[in-house]
Amino acid sequence: MRITLKQLQAQIEQLNSITNSPKSPWTQGTDGRLSANVGNHHLSRGFRGCCVHRMANENGGVTTPLVHGHVPKRELFNKLEAYISGIEAGKLGS
Repeated sequence: MRITLKQLQAQIEQLNSITNSPKSPWTQGTDGRLSANVGNHHLSRGFRGCCVHRMANENGGVTTPLVHGHVPKRELFNKLEAYISGIEAGKLGS
């Protein structure tokens, strides 16, 4: 089965939902300026691969909670699946 960007985006949406994180990485203020939504997970694409970034501060700095660098979609899909399962299992145990 081929992994699509749509499938990865659905996993990111699920991840933001179960972690109570903002749905989008940026919010535009009434003054037109963008503000980073700290905690948001979003997909980064480049170098023929994908990576999950998590907004780390108000200036737009990010962390990479799963892999450091861009990897093929299939690899990221599998890592996201495991990451989400781990978070959900941790919630059941608390």
